[in-house]
Amino acid sequence: MKNIPLLLAFVLVSGCATPNRHVDILVRGAMVYDGTGAAPFDADVGLVGDKIAFVGKASRGVTSGKTIMATDLALAPGFIDAHSHVPEAAPRLDGPMIDVQDLSQGVTTIMASPDGELSPEQMSHLRDMLLTKGVAVNFGCYVGHKGLRDQVMPGLKRAATPDEIAAMAEKIKQGMEMGCVGLSTGLMYNPGMYATPQEVQALAAVVKPFGGSYDSHTRDPGFNMVASEREAIEVGIAVGIPAKLAHLKATGLINKGRIGEVISMVENARAQGHDIVADQYPYDGATVRALYDLFVLPDGRGDKQTRRGEVLEALADTGQRELVRQATETGVSGGFSWIKAVGYGNIRIVEAPDDPDLLDANIELLARQRGMLPFDLIAALTAKNGVRVTLGTIDEEDIRTLIVKPWVMIASDGEYVDGVSLERGYAHPRASGSFTRVLGHYARDLKLFPLPEAIRKMTGFPAQHLGLADRGRIAEGMAADLVLFDPKTVDAKATYADPAALSVGIRIVFVNGQIAFEQDKPTGITAGRFIKRQPYRQAD
Repeated sequence: MKNIPLLLAFVLVSGCATPNRHVDILVRGAMVYDGTGAAPFDADVGLVGDKIAFVGKASRGVTSGKTIMATDLALAPGFIDAHSHVPEAAPRLDGPMIDVQDLSQGVTTIMASPDGELSPEQMSHLRDMLLTKGVAVNFGCYVGHKGLRDQVMPGLKRAATPDEIAAMAEKIKQGMEMGCVGLSTGLMYNPGMYATPQEVQALAAVVKPFGGSYDSHTRDPGFNMVASEREAIEVGIAVGIPAKLAHLKATGLINKGRIGEVISMVENARAQGHDIVADQYPYDGATVRALYDLFVLPDGRGDKQTRRGEVLEALADTGQRELVRQATETGVSGGFSWIKAVGYGNIRIVEAPDDPDLLDANIELLARQRGMLPFDLIAALTAKNGVRVTLGTIDEEDIRTLIVKPWVMIASDGEYVDGVSLERGYAHPRASGSFTRVLGHYARDLKLFPLPEAIRKMTGFPAQHLGLADRGRIAEGMAADLVLFDPKTVDAKATYADPAALSVGIRIVFVNGQIAFEQDKPTGITAGRFIKRQPYRQAD
């Protein structure tokens, strides 16, 4: 029992009751999944303030301010989303961030600034904004490579000089001292695409003395998947730090069935003692966009920067159409474009209200079928209302092959779902259903792995990787982030057509000892905190 906390081991062996005491909240008779992957056990859990006070059988002398009967329900640590874009929506909110999509899945902690998004200065500003407005879940952060480049070498589309790398390194130190968990990059996007592997390795090395990790949206996962994932693995090996392959998947026609090649690379590295892991969301499509967002206008405006009307106007102008095609397929001055990044064979239609027969059609294959160039096809389809696509098609067998690996944690890559994301067409069901879909569909229904392992992938494993010292396990003294759910009914309801649909089966979510979600809705409590990286507390 060396991996079981001492108090818990005592309870399991002796069945002795806890001593008389008063707790704020007592959860009675739950089936406890402690986050380690171990078999569940029947226990009572007492909360005092923001901590777990005991795990065992409460004696008659234990009193509580509130008692929750949990017979036939599962109690797990609050789920940890290691890759979230939700906090980035804070500036557009007038009031507190009550993220019902996360709460309805049992998520209590999210990691901001993945994909290289935010510099320490930007993250510090966002942190203060969230804490001032109020936030329902905990949040931590990465130091974002894009944010660093934007500040140190704004607008420059080239490799960094030694002096620029040194300037970025100083900012990384500031971020790690602030409590960030490591360095994140988005090498597929501007300006990360211009960074050399040597630049990335030099910057990643800065987080090592802080116990940080490296997280990468890799360079070219659409056309050069294996080489791109290898580059990220090599950063971790060269620097000697944990490395995570962000939202790992095999996308598009050319990569279907090839996830095994990446799995082999990761497992070879792990066999040599290198801490290489990945996160995954359980959906068959990557980023979702309104079809018109794929077009880049000659002035360089594209993704989320244009409106459908002006795109249609440019396409109808014979003098502009060829310029739009060039910008859309190659980027302006070599910059980013979705078509350049993923290719037409990686685009699938997920919503077409005016023509349901288009659903699930692959753009490259549909263009061949109709005898059209793919660009002309998407130009024609843009004239139809409400066409949305996923920019990364994923084969279900590849999803299942990857998700069972013990070094794969669950993460959403989700954005805040509200009127803005729904109206613009980029809301994705992964934001509302990643964790509950794994619990319901992949663990319970398909039986790809047992429920304790599914929960470990969302709790103890990401907490250990990220260095969240007091999160991710149910044990005395740990933070009182908990989720009480019905294992028989828990599931995701979000779809591409209805990405805002809330999950079912989640009964109560506790954030720092306070009830943040109950009776299928948020309580309005904003008990979320900024969580700093700390040495992970191993089980006794």
